[in-house]
Amino acid sequence: MAWVYLVVAGLLEAVWAAALEASRGFSRLVPSIVFVVALVLSMLGLAIALRDLPLGTGYAVWVGIGAVGTVIYGVVALQEPLGVARMACLLAIVAGVVGLRLVGGGH
Repeated sequence: MAWVYLVVAGLLEAVWAAALEASRGFSRLVPSIVFVVALVLSMLGLAIALRDLPLGTGYAVWVGIGAVGTVIYGVVALQEPLGVARMACLLAIVAGVVGLRLVGGGH
């Protein structure tokens, strides 16, 4: 169950990052509220997951999921470029996250 909390927390990290950008420096109310709610829930999910997972593994996976999710959001919603080199780097992050899941221990 810790891995489920961790994956959801990582996805929420991408949500709060996108909401932070959309808030325009906290000058827009709704994205600012989404940011705060997603941030709190993301941290809560990470904290719960870390009850059963090693800190290094949990944090690295959380960051990796959030980073890849944020880039995907940027490419799809904000028309950020996605070249071959950028795609290779994202695949390296995904491979690292999967690798940590396979060898990272925990429940």
